[in-house]
Amino acid sequence: MNRGNRSQFATRREMLARAGYGLGIAAVQTLLGGPAGAAESAPAFPNFAPKAKRVIFLHQSGGPSHLDLFDWKPAIKDRFDQDIPPSVFGGQRITGMVAHQDRFPIVPTMYGFRQHGESGIWLSDLLPYTAKIAGRMCVLRAMHTEAINHDPAITFLQTGSQLPGRPSLGSWIDYGLGSANRNLPAFVVLNSLPANGQPDQGLLARLWGAGFLPSRHQGVQFRSAGDPVLHLSNPEGVTRERRRTQLDGLAALNRHLQERVGDPEIETRIAQYEMAFRMQASVPELADTSKEPESVYALYGESSRKPGTFAANCILARRLAERDVRFIQLYHRGWDHHGGLTERLPALAKDTDQASAALVLDLEQRGLLKDTLVVWAGEFGRTPYGQGAVKKDSYGRDHHGRVFSLWMAGGGVKAGHAHGSSDDFGFNVAEGGVHVHDLQATILHLLGIDHERLTFKFQGRQFRLTDVHGRVVKEVLA
Repeated sequence: MNRGNRSQFATRREMLARAGYGLGIAAVQTLLGGPAGAAESAPAFPNFAPKAKRVIFLHQSGGPSHLDLFDWKPAIKDRFDQDIPPSVFGGQRITGMVAHQDRFPIVPTMYGFRQHGESGIWLSDLLPYTAKIAGRMCVLRAMHTEAINHDPAITFLQTGSQLPGRPSLGSWIDYGLGSANRNLPAFVVLNSLPANGQPDQGLLARLWGAGFLPSRHQGVQFRSAGDPVLHLSNPEGVTRERRRTQLDGLAALNRHLQERVGDPEIETRIAQYEMAFRMQASVPELADTSKEPESVYALYGESSRKPGTFAANCILARRLAERDVRFIQLYHRGWDHHGGLTERLPALAKDTDQASAALVLDLEQRGLLKDTLVVWAGEFGRTPYGQGAVKKDSYGRDHHGRVFSLWMAGGGVKAGHAHGSSDDFGFNVAEGGVHVHDLQATILHLLGIDHERLTFKFQGRQFRLTDVHGRVVKEVLA
Protein backbone atom coordinates (compact mmCIF):
# COMPACT_ATOMS: atom_id res chain seq x y z
CA MET A 1 0.00 0.00 0.00
CA ASN A 2 1.46 3.37 -1.00
CA ARG A 3 1.42 6.54 1.14
CA GLY A 4 -1.62 7.88 -0.68
CA ASN A 5 -3.59 4.72 0.05
CA ARG A 6 -2.54 4.83 3.70
CA SER A 7 -3.73 8.45 3.90
CA GLN A 8 -7.01 7.47 2.28
CA PHE A 9 -7.45 4.62 4.78
CA ALA A 10 -6.82 6.95 7.70
CA THR A 11 -9.39 9.40 6.39
CA ARG A 12 -11.96 6.64 5.97
CA ARG A 13 -11.29 5.41 9.50
CA GLU A 14 -11.73 8.92 10.83
CA MET A 15 -15.01 9.20 8.94
CA LEU A 16 -16.29 5.98 10.48
CA ALA A 17 -15.20 7.08 13.95
CA ARG A 18 -17.05 10.38 13.56
CA ALA A 19 -20.11 8.50 12.34
CA GLY A 20 -19.94 6.28 15.43
CA TYR A 21 -19.77 9.33 17.69
CA GLY A 22 -22.75 10.77 15.86
CA LEU A 23 -24.78 7.63 16.49
CA GLY A 24 -23.87 7.79 20.16
CA ILE A 25 -24.96 11.40 20.39
CA ALA A 26 -28.21 10.56 18.60
CA ALA A 27 -28.85 7.84 21.18
CA VAL A 28 -28.25 10.32 23.99
CA GLN A 29 -30.64 12.76 22.34
CA THR A 30 -33.31 10.07 22.20
CA LEU A 31 -32.88 9.18 25.87
CA LEU A 32 -32.83 12.77 27.04
CA GLY A 33 -35.62 13.87 24.72
CA GLY A 34 -33.64 16.72 23.21
CA PRO A 35 -30.19 17.85 22.08
CA ALA A 36 -27.33 16.08 23.83
CA GLY A 37 -26.45 17.84 27.04
CA ALA A 38 -29.59 19.98 27.00
CA ALA A 39 -30.76 18.45 30.29
CA GLU A 40 -27.70 19.80 32.09
CA SER A 41 -29.11 23.31 32.42
CA ALA A 42 -31.24 23.58 35.56
CA PRO A 43 -34.09 26.11 35.66
CA ALA A 44 -33.24 29.47 37.17
CA PHE A 45 -33.04 29.14 40.95
CA PRO A 46 -33.84 30.32 43.49
CA ASN A 47 -37.50 30.65 42.51
CA PHE A 48 -38.19 33.00 45.42
CA ALA A 49 -36.31 34.66 48.25
CA PRO A 50 -34.50 31.96 50.25
CA LYS A 51 -34.40 31.82 54.03
CA ALA A 52 -31.25 29.67 54.01
CA LYS A 53 -28.08 29.88 51.95
CA ARG A 54 -26.60 26.58 53.04
CA VAL A 55 -27.41 23.31 54.83
CA ILE A 56 -25.46 21.29 57.40
CA PHE A 57 -27.00 17.81 57.57
CA LEU A 58 -25.92 15.80 60.62
CA HIS A 59 -26.90 12.28 59.65
CA GLN A 60 -26.94 9.75 62.51
CA SER A 61 -26.61 6.48 60.61
CA GLY A 62 -28.29 3.42 62.10
CA GLY A 63 -31.57 4.80 63.42
CA PRO A 64 -31.44 6.69 66.75
CA SER A 65 -34.18 5.66 69.18
CA HIS A 66 -36.74 8.47 69.25
CA LEU A 67 -38.29 6.89 72.35
CA ASP A 68 -35.05 7.24 74.32
CA LEU A 69 -34.09 10.70 73.03
CA PHE A 70 -36.93 12.92 71.78
CA ASP A 71 -40.38 11.36 72.22
CA TRP A 72 -41.50 11.01 75.85
CA LYS A 73 -44.24 8.40 76.26
CA PRO A 74 -45.51 8.35 79.85
CA ALA A 75 -48.48 6.17 78.81
CA ILE A 76 -46.21 3.13 78.50
CA LYS A 77 -44.10 3.87 81.56
CA ASP A 78 -45.88 1.17 83.60
CA ARG A 79 -46.46 -1.30 80.75
CA PHE A 80 -43.10 -3.05 80.71
CA ASP A 81 -43.29 -6.53 79.14
CA GLN A 82 -46.90 -6.12 78.04
CA ASP A 83 -47.60 -6.93 74.40
CA ILE A 84 -48.18 -4.15 71.89
CA PRO A 85 -51.98 -4.14 71.36
CA PRO A 86 -53.07 -5.52 67.96
CA SER A 87 -54.98 -2.29 67.35
CA VAL A 88 -51.67 -0.41 67.53
CA PHE A 89 -49.52 -2.95 65.74
CA GLY A 90 -52.02 -3.14 62.91
CA GLY A 91 -50.23 -5.86 60.95
CA GLN A 92 -47.25 -3.65 60.24
CA ARG A 93 -44.16 -5.04 58.53
CA ILE A 94 -41.39 -6.38 60.73
CA THR A 95 -37.75 -7.00 59.91
CA GLY A 96 -36.05 -10.36 59.71
CA MET A 97 -34.32 -9.59 63.01
CA VAL A 98 -37.55 -10.08 65.00
CA ALA A 99 -39.47 -12.39 62.68
CA HIS A 100 -38.72 -15.32 65.00
CA GLN A 101 -40.19 -13.61 68.09
CA ASP A 102 -43.46 -15.01 69.46
CA ARG A 103 -44.40 -11.69 71.03
CA PHE A 104 -43.50 -8.02 70.99
CA PRO A 105 -43.15 -6.78 74.59
CA ILE A 106 -43.29 -3.07 75.34
CA VAL A 107 -40.06 -1.62 76.77
CA PRO A 108 -40.41 1.91 78.19
CA THR A 109 -37.30 4.04 78.15
CA MET A 110 -35.12 3.79 81.22
CA TYR A 111 -34.02 7.41 80.79
CA GLY A 112 -35.64 10.44 82.32
CA PHE A 113 -37.24 13.20 80.26
CA ARG A 114 -37.64 16.88 81.11
CA GLN A 115 -39.17 19.94 79.47
CA HIS A 116 -36.85 22.67 78.25
CA GLY A 117 -37.09 26.18 76.89
CA GLU A 118 -40.06 28.53 77.03
CA SER A 119 -42.09 26.16 74.86
CA GLY A 120 -41.38 23.17 77.12
CA ILE A 121 -39.87 20.79 74.57
CA TRP A 122 -39.43 17.31 76.03
CA LEU A 123 -35.89 15.93 75.72
CA SER A 124 -34.09 12.95 77.24
CA ASP A 125 -31.61 13.40 80.07
CA LEU A 126 -29.08 11.87 77.66
CA LEU A 127 -29.05 15.22 75.84
CA PRO A 128 -28.12 17.88 78.42
CA TYR A 129 -26.36 20.15 75.90
CA THR A 130 -29.08 19.82 73.28
CA ALA A 131 -31.50 20.84 76.03
CA LYS A 132 -29.70 24.19 76.23
CA ILE A 133 -30.62 24.98 72.62
CA ALA A 134 -34.25 23.84 72.95
CA GLY A 135 -35.36 27.41 72.36
CA ARG A 136 -33.60 27.39 68.98
CA MET A 137 -34.76 23.95 67.81
CA CYS A 138 -37.68 22.78 65.72
CA VAL A 139 -38.41 19.14 66.61
CA LEU A 140 -40.38 17.00 64.16
CA ARG A 141 -41.96 14.12 66.11
CA ALA A 142 -44.07 12.58 63.36
CA MET A 143 -41.54 11.76 60.65
CA HIS A 144 -42.23 8.57 58.70
CA THR A 145 -40.52 6.66 55.92
CA GLU A 146 -41.39 3.87 53.50
CA ALA A 147 -38.24 1.82 54.14
CA ILE A 148 -37.71 -0.76 56.86
CA ASN A 149 -34.02 -1.64 56.48
CA HIS A 150 -30.90 0.51 56.62
CA ASP A 151 -29.65 0.69 53.07
CA PRO A 152 -32.97 1.53 51.41
CA ALA A 153 -33.87 3.88 54.28
CA ILE A 154 -30.61 5.84 54.14
CA THR A 155 -30.78 5.89 50.35
CA PHE A 156 -34.38 7.14 50.54
CA LEU A 157 -33.53 9.94 52.97
CA GLN A 158 -30.47 11.02 51.02
CA THR A 159 -31.74 10.60 47.44
CA GLY A 160 -35.55 10.41 47.54
CA SER A 161 -35.55 6.82 46.28
CA GLN A 162 -35.01 3.45 47.96
CA LEU A 163 -33.23 2.25 44.82
CA PRO A 164 -29.60 3.24 44.18
CA GLY A 165 -28.68 5.48 41.29
CA ARG A 166 -30.55 8.70 42.03
CA PRO A 167 -28.78 12.01 42.75
CA SER A 168 -28.26 12.85 46.41
CA LEU A 169 -29.83 15.84 48.14
CA GLY A 170 -26.54 17.75 48.07
CA SER A 171 -26.12 17.04 44.36
CA TRP A 172 -29.61 18.33 43.59
CA ILE A 173 -28.85 21.51 45.53
CA ASP A 174 -25.53 21.98 43.74
CA TYR A 175 -27.27 21.38 40.39
CA GLY A 176 -29.97 23.92 41.19
CA LEU A 177 -28.00 26.66 42.93
CA GLY A 178 -24.38 26.12 41.98
CA SER A 179 -21.41 27.05 44.11
CA ALA A 180 -21.09 30.23 46.15
CA ASN A 181 -17.30 29.79 46.49
CA ARG A 182 -15.33 29.04 43.32
CA ASN A 183 -12.40 27.71 45.36
CA LEU A 184 -14.31 24.98 47.18
CA PRO A 185 -16.83 22.31 46.16
CA ALA A 186 -20.48 23.19 46.70
CA PHE A 187 -21.06 19.79 48.35
CA VAL A 188 -18.67 18.41 50.97
CA VAL A 189 -18.94 15.12 52.93
CA LEU A 190 -17.42 14.42 56.35
CA ASN A 191 -17.46 10.94 57.90
CA SER A 192 -17.05 10.50 61.66
CA LEU A 193 -16.02 7.46 63.66
CA PRO A 194 -17.91 7.00 66.95
CA ALA A 195 -15.88 7.17 70.12
CA ASN A 196 -16.73 3.55 70.96
CA GLY A 197 -15.15 2.44 67.69
CA GLN A 198 -18.28 0.55 66.54
CA PRO A 199 -19.43 2.15 63.28
CA ASP A 200 -22.01 -0.59 62.48
CA GLN A 201 -23.64 0.16 59.15
CA GLY A 202 -21.36 0.94 56.24
CA LEU A 203 -21.65 4.08 54.14
CA LEU A 204 -21.43 3.85 50.36
CA ALA A 205 -20.16 6.72 48.21
CA ARG A 206 -23.33 6.60 46.14
CA LEU A 207 -25.09 8.26 49.09
CA TRP A 208 -23.35 11.48 48.07
CA GLY A 209 -23.19 10.61 44.37
CA ALA A 210 -24.59 12.62 41.49
CA GLY A 211 -26.60 9.73 40.04
CA PHE A 212 -27.72 10.70 36.54
CA LEU A 213 -26.76 14.36 37.04
CA PRO A 214 -23.41 15.48 35.59
CA SER A 215 -20.72 14.03 37.84
CA ARG A 216 -19.38 17.45 38.83
CA HIS A 217 -22.35 17.72 41.23
CA GLN A 218 -21.30 14.74 43.39
CA GLY A 219 -20.10 15.32 46.95
CA VAL A 220 -16.39 15.62 47.70
CA GLN A 221 -15.34 13.55 50.70
CA PHE A 222 -12.85 15.11 53.10
CA ARG A 223 -10.59 12.83 55.11
CA SER A 224 -9.40 13.21 58.71
CA ALA A 225 -5.84 11.95 58.13
CA GLY A 226 -3.24 12.81 55.51
CA ASP A 227 -4.37 15.07 52.69
CA PRO A 228 -7.93 16.26 53.41
CA VAL A 229 -8.76 15.22 49.85
CA LEU A 230 -7.08 12.33 48.04
CA HIS A 231 -4.25 13.33 45.68
CA LEU A 232 -4.52 16.96 46.79
CA SER A 233 -0.76 17.46 47.02
CA ASN A 234 1.48 17.60 43.99
CA PRO A 235 4.04 14.81 43.63
CA GLU A 236 7.57 15.61 44.76
CA GLY A 237 9.31 17.78 42.20
CA VAL A 238 6.12 19.13 40.64
CA THR A 239 5.71 22.84 41.34
CA ARG A 240 2.40 24.69 41.29
CA GLU A 241 3.52 26.52 38.14
CA ARG A 242 4.35 23.24 36.41
CA ARG A 243 0.99 21.79 37.45
CA ARG A 244 -0.72 24.86 35.95
CA THR A 245 1.08 24.29 32.65
CA GLN A 246 0.11 20.60 32.65
CA LEU A 247 -3.54 21.40 33.28
CA ASP A 248 -3.61 24.02 30.53
CA GLY A 249 -2.26 21.47 28.07
CA LEU A 250 -4.67 18.80 29.26
CA ALA A 251 -7.62 21.21 29.01
CA ALA A 252 -6.68 22.02 25.42
CA LEU A 253 -6.66 18.32 24.53
CA ASN A 254 -9.98 17.75 26.29
CA ARG A 255 -11.59 20.70 24.49
CA HIS A 256 -10.36 19.33 21.18
CA LEU A 257 -11.99 16.00 22.03
CA GLN A 258 -15.15 17.79 23.16
CA GLU A 259 -15.43 19.50 19.77
CA ARG A 260 -15.29 16.07 18.11
CA VAL A 261 -17.63 14.01 20.30
CA GLY A 262 -19.83 16.50 22.17
CA ASP A 263 -19.71 14.56 25.45
CA PRO A 264 -20.81 16.85 28.34
CA GLU A 265 -18.74 14.80 30.78
CA ILE A 266 -15.59 16.15 29.12
CA GLU A 267 -16.56 19.65 30.24
CA THR A 268 -17.15 18.21 33.69
CA ARG A 269 -13.67 16.71 33.67
CA ILE A 270 -12.11 20.05 32.73
CA ALA A 271 -14.07 21.82 35.49
CA GLN A 272 -13.07 19.21 38.07
CA TYR A 273 -9.38 19.54 37.21
CA GLU A 274 -9.67 23.30 37.66
CA MET A 275 -11.50 22.91 40.97
CA ALA A 276 -8.83 20.49 42.19
CA PHE A 277 -6.13 23.02 41.31
CA ARG A 278 -7.89 25.76 43.27
CA MET A 279 -8.51 23.38 46.18
CA GLN A 280 -4.77 22.79 46.47
CA ALA A 281 -4.58 26.33 47.79
CA SER A 282 -7.91 26.63 49.64
CA VAL A 283 -8.37 23.26 51.38
CA PRO A 284 -5.18 23.10 53.50
CA GLU A 285 -6.06 26.45 55.09
CA LEU A 286 -9.66 25.33 55.61
CA ALA A 287 -8.70 22.04 57.24
CA ASP A 288 -6.10 23.57 59.55
CA THR A 289 -8.00 24.15 62.79
CA SER A 290 -4.86 24.71 64.88
CA LYS A 291 -5.53 28.44 65.08
CA GLU A 292 -9.02 28.00 66.51
CA PRO A 293 -9.12 29.64 69.98
CA GLU A 294 -9.35 27.56 73.14
CA SER A 295 -12.89 28.84 73.64
CA VAL A 296 -13.98 26.94 70.53
CA TYR A 297 -12.56 23.64 71.77
CA ALA A 298 -14.20 24.24 75.15
CA LEU A 299 -17.53 24.86 73.41
CA TYR A 300 -17.41 21.71 71.27
CA GLY A 301 -15.80 19.47 73.90
CA GLU A 302 -12.45 17.82 74.39
CA SER A 303 -13.00 15.27 71.61
CA SER A 304 -13.04 18.15 69.11
CA ARG A 305 -9.23 18.17 69.28
CA LYS A 306 -9.08 14.71 67.70
CA PRO A 307 -9.43 14.67 63.90
CA GLY A 308 -12.21 12.44 62.59
CA THR A 309 -14.48 12.72 65.61
CA PHE A 310 -17.99 14.07 65.28
CA ALA A 311 -17.00 17.14 67.31
CA ALA A 312 -13.94 17.87 65.16
CA ASN A 313 -16.05 17.51 62.05
CA CYS A 314 -18.64 19.91 63.47
CA ILE A 315 -15.91 22.56 63.76
CA LEU A 316 -14.91 21.81 60.19
CA ALA A 317 -18.56 22.07 59.13
CA ARG A 318 -18.76 25.53 60.66
CA ARG A 319 -15.56 26.54 58.82
CA LEU A 320 -17.08 25.26 55.58
CA ALA A 321 -20.26 27.24 56.27
CA GLU A 322 -18.19 30.38 56.85
CA ARG A 323 -16.75 29.86 53.37
CA ASP A 324 -20.21 29.51 51.80
CA VAL A 325 -20.16 25.81 50.97
CA ARG A 326 -23.75 25.07 49.99
CA PHE A 327 -24.27 21.60 51.43
CA ILE A 328 -22.23 19.97 54.19
CA GLN A 329 -23.08 16.33 54.88
CA LEU A 330 -21.73 14.98 58.16
CA TYR A 331 -22.22 11.26 58.83
CA HIS A 332 -21.94 9.69 62.28
CA ARG A 333 -22.37 5.94 62.57
CA GLY A 334 -23.09 3.44 65.32
CA TRP A 335 -26.80 3.98 66.09
CA ASP A 336 -27.99 0.48 65.15
CA HIS A 337 -28.99 -0.77 68.60
CA HIS A 338 -30.77 -4.11 68.20
CA GLY A 339 -29.18 -5.14 71.49
CA GLY A 340 -27.16 -3.39 74.15
CA LEU A 341 -28.94 -0.10 73.60
CA THR A 342 -28.57 0.88 77.23
CA GLU A 343 -24.81 0.42 77.04
CA ARG A 344 -24.25 1.95 73.61
CA LEU A 345 -26.81 4.75 73.29
CA PRO A 346 -25.30 6.89 76.09
CA ALA A 347 -21.91 6.78 74.34
CA LEU A 348 -23.40 7.80 71.00
CA ALA A 349 -25.45 10.57 72.61
CA LYS A 350 -22.32 11.86 74.33
CA ASP A 351 -20.50 11.81 70.98
CA THR A 352 -23.03 14.14 69.37
CA ASP A 353 -24.87 16.03 72.11
CA GLN A 354 -22.34 18.71 73.02
CA ALA A 355 -20.94 19.17 69.53
CA SER A 356 -24.37 19.43 67.85
CA ALA A 357 -25.49 22.07 70.33
CA ALA A 358 -22.12 23.84 70.04
CA LEU A 359 -22.47 24.01 66.26
CA VAL A 360 -25.82 25.78 66.57
CA LEU A 361 -24.48 28.21 69.18
CA ASP A 362 -21.26 28.81 67.23
CA LEU A 363 -23.15 29.58 64.04
CA GLU A 364 -25.47 31.87 65.96
CA GLN A 365 -22.73 33.93 67.58
CA ARG A 366 -21.09 34.38 64.17
CA GLY A 367 -24.34 35.56 62.60
CA LEU A 368 -24.59 32.45 60.39
CA LEU A 369 -27.47 30.53 61.98
CA LYS A 370 -30.14 32.75 60.46
CA ASP A 371 -29.21 31.58 56.95
CA THR A 372 -27.77 28.14 57.75
CA LEU A 373 -30.20 25.23 58.13
CA VAL A 374 -28.92 22.56 60.53
CA VAL A 375 -30.64 19.15 60.35
CA TRP A 376 -30.06 16.33 62.88
CA ALA A 377 -31.65 13.07 61.69
CA GLY A 378 -31.36 9.33 61.25
CA GLU A 379 -32.94 7.20 58.55
CA PHE A 380 -35.67 5.93 60.93
CA GLY A 381 -36.34 5.34 64.63
CA ARG A 382 -36.56 2.26 66.85
CA THR A 383 -39.50 0.13 67.98
CA PRO A 384 -41.29 0.60 71.31
CA TYR A 385 -41.09 -3.18 71.71
CA GLY A 386 -37.89 -4.92 72.64
CA GLN A 387 -35.77 -7.22 70.54
CA GLY A 388 -34.66 -10.49 72.10
CA ALA A 389 -34.52 -10.91 75.86
CA VAL A 390 -35.30 -7.63 77.61
CA LYS A 391 -34.95 -6.18 81.08
CA LYS A 392 -36.06 -2.79 82.34
CA ASP A 393 -32.47 -1.57 82.32
CA SER A 394 -31.08 -3.67 79.46
CA TYR A 395 -32.77 -3.90 76.08
CA GLY A 396 -32.51 -3.42 72.34
CA ARG A 397 -34.94 -2.10 69.76
CA ASP A 398 -35.58 -2.98 66.12
CA HIS A 399 -35.86 -0.65 63.10
CA HIS A 400 -38.98 1.49 63.01
CA GLY A 401 -40.03 3.71 60.12
CA ARG A 402 -43.69 4.21 61.02
CA VAL A 403 -42.81 7.24 63.15
CA PHE A 404 -39.57 8.80 64.37
CA SER A 405 -38.09 12.16 65.37
CA LEU A 406 -35.52 14.65 64.12
CA TRP A 407 -34.66 18.27 64.78
CA MET A 408 -33.72 21.32 62.75
CA ALA A 409 -32.42 24.75 63.67
CA GLY A 410 -31.80 28.08 61.94
CA GLY A 411 -32.29 28.71 58.24
CA GLY A 412 -35.91 29.85 58.43
CA VAL A 413 -37.53 27.22 60.68
CA LYS A 414 -39.51 27.99 63.82
CA ALA A 415 -37.44 28.15 66.98
CA GLY A 416 -38.60 26.45 70.17
CA HIS A 417 -41.23 24.49 68.29
CA ALA A 418 -42.37 20.86 68.27
CA HIS A 419 -44.37 19.69 65.26
CA GLY A 420 -46.53 16.58 65.10
CA SER A 421 -46.86 13.70 67.51
CA SER A 422 -46.85 9.93 67.66
CA ASP A 423 -49.47 7.79 69.39
CA ASP A 424 -49.24 6.84 73.08
CA PHE A 425 -46.92 3.96 72.21
CA GLY A 426 -44.59 5.88 69.89
CA PHE A 427 -45.55 3.40 67.18
CA ASN A 428 -47.71 5.33 64.67
CA VAL A 429 -48.21 8.94 63.59
CA ALA A 430 -50.98 10.59 65.62
CA GLU A 431 -50.98 14.01 63.98
CA GLY A 432 -48.81 16.24 61.80
CA GLY A 433 -47.14 13.43 59.86
CA VAL A 434 -44.10 14.38 57.76
CA HIS A 435 -43.03 12.04 54.99
CA VAL A 436 -39.38 11.93 53.90
CA HIS A 437 -40.34 13.67 50.65
CA ASP A 438 -42.06 16.39 52.69
CA LEU A 439 -38.81 16.98 54.57
CA GLN A 440 -36.87 17.16 51.31
CA ALA A 441 -39.41 19.56 49.80
CA THR A 442 -39.15 21.76 52.90
CA ILE A 443 -35.35 21.86 52.82
CA LEU A 444 -35.43 22.90 49.15
CA HIS A 445 -38.12 25.50 49.91
CA LEU A 446 -35.95 27.09 52.60
CA LEU A 447 -33.21 27.41 49.96
CA GLY A 448 -35.63 29.17 47.64
CA ILE A 449 -36.29 26.15 45.43
CA ASP A 450 -39.69 24.88 44.33
CA HIS A 451 -39.20 21.12 44.62
CA GLU A 452 -41.59 20.47 41.74
CA ARG A 453 -39.52 22.62 39.38
CA LEU A 454 -36.08 21.23 40.21
CA THR A 455 -36.07 18.44 37.62
CA PHE A 456 -33.73 16.59 35.27
CA LYS A 457 -34.82 14.67 32.20
CA PHE A 458 -33.40 11.14 32.18
CA GLN A 459 -34.50 8.01 30.31
CA GLY A 460 -37.47 9.78 28.81
CA ARG A 461 -39.03 11.43 31.86
CA GLN A 462 -38.47 14.27 34.26
CA PHE A 463 -37.05 13.20 37.62
CA ARG A 464 -36.96 15.20 40.81
CA LEU A 465 -35.74 14.65 44.37
CA THR A 466 -39.28 14.27 45.72
CA ASP A 467 -40.28 11.94 42.87
CA VAL A 468 -44.05 12.31 42.37
CA HIS A 469 -45.21 13.76 45.69
CA GLY A 470 -44.10 15.72 48.72
CA ARG A 471 -45.33 18.95 50.29
CA VAL A 472 -43.64 21.83 52.03
CA VAL A 473 -44.31 21.59 55.79
CA LYS A 474 -45.41 25.19 56.21
CA GLU A 475 -46.19 24.62 59.88
CA VAL A 476 -42.46 24.56 60.69
CA LEU A 477 -41.53 27.69 58.72
CA ALA A 478 -40.73 30.81 60.70
